[in-house]
Amino acid sequence: MVTQQFLRRKQAGEYLKSKYGFGSEKTLAKLATVGGGPLFRRAGKAVLYEVESLDIWALRKISAPMSSTSDRPEAA
Repeated sequence: MVTQQFLRRKQAGEYLKSKYGFGSEKTLAKLATVGGGPLFRRAGKAVLYEVESLDIWALRKISAPMSSTSDRPEAA
């Protein structure tokens, strides 16, 4: 049996920051309102993120390797 791990918004922000170097609780809160953030669930008032959804979202934000700041990032 596989158990899913859910993180509250603060934990999710800390996870993103430690694993990818970007993301925060405030960013996740804003994106939950305006769109464009990772998928989440609700349990009452609590917002819950699955680790897999956080990883998918973060990896989509990261560009392909570049050799110069003038390079145009390719879609990942």
